[in-house]
Amino acid sequence: MTHSSSAIAASTSPSSATLPPVADFVSGVVSGDRAWLGRAITLVESTRPDHQPLAAAVLEAALPHATARSPAIRLGITGVPGVGKSTTIDQLGMNLVDGGHRVAVLAVDPTSRRTGGSILGDKTRMNRLSQSPSAFIRPSPTSGTLGGVTRKTRETMVLVEAAGFDVVIVETVGVGQSETAVADMVDFFLVLLLAGGGDDLQGIKKGIIELADMIAINKADGDNKLRAERAAGEYRTALHIFTPPDAPWQPPVVTMSGLTNDGLEKVCDAVATHRQTMMASGAFETRRQRQAVAWMRDMLNDRMMTALTARPDVAAELTRLEAEVRDGRTLATVAVDRVVGMIGL
Repeated sequence: MTHSSSAIAASTSPSSATLPPVADFVSGVVSGDRAWLGRAITLVESTRPDHQPLAAAVLEAALPHATARSPAIRLGITGVPGVGKSTTIDQLGMNLVDGGHRVAVLAVDPTSRRTGGSILGDKTRMNRLSQSPSAFIRPSPTSGTLGGVTRKTRETMVLVEAAGFDVVIVETVGVGQSETAVADMVDFFLVLLLAGGGDDLQGIKKGIIELADMIAINKADGDNKLRAERAAGEYRTALHIFTPPDAPWQPPVVTMSGLTNDGLEKVCDAVATHRQTMMASGAFETRRQRQAVAWMRDMLNDRMMTALTARPDVAAELTRLEAEVRDGRTLATVAVDRVVGMIGL
């Protein structure tokens, strides 16, 4: 089947009254049509209850196409704002494209808790990659979820892999949320840090060390190169302390500059070596299996919450209890017990 953007121009949003059948979505995605891929992701991200059955059917039909090929490389990249994530991904992505890969970037922007809006500016910050026919960039709001990822990031990964993208990069917000959510959906977790900005000591803590498959000190160029090398030494010492000597992978620490493309080959080499090492030890498959179970549990939690709030009596009680908790008139634990009691648990 041949798909074109004009074929769906009349209905570009899943809020349309009539949606195409599952076969149209799947064939469009598998053929690599960007318009259909974008529309399928929008469908999956939709919170409308009437879209959920179709979204689930599309994902189920797309999954065999995503798993038919060699497993895609799933790379998570995090770092504090200003560390140069977008610049690094733009250059890294172009390097991968030049090497024959097809790269999908799931760039997650923070959602304002006050207004619900998000910046969604990653396409402008990744100017070269966004113009490459071998790349696909999908900015999505976090909608307040922890870890700097959307509730539907895993589902989106299935769709882009079904579309033939063999490298999937998940860029996190990096503003202090738990990074566990990201590490639980990627094969390789890269932590970008800066030298000389008060970030050195902040990065040396067990939590981030345990999650990182690699630490890269970015912006190691010009006058900052020496400071970056010094910071890298400090992180290597921290990794030596926290990483068990018998671990199948010892996370390396490198210096690099996303702006000048200096040192990015070390990142690509580490990802490739890590993949070979983990596959040889069986840890790669174990990690993917653990992630699949985590995905199931997250979806179960979301579905249960959705089903819970769909009951008018529960929704009304939740609104009342939230007001009491907010005003300090009721403890959160008491409020939860009341809601749980309403459904007989």
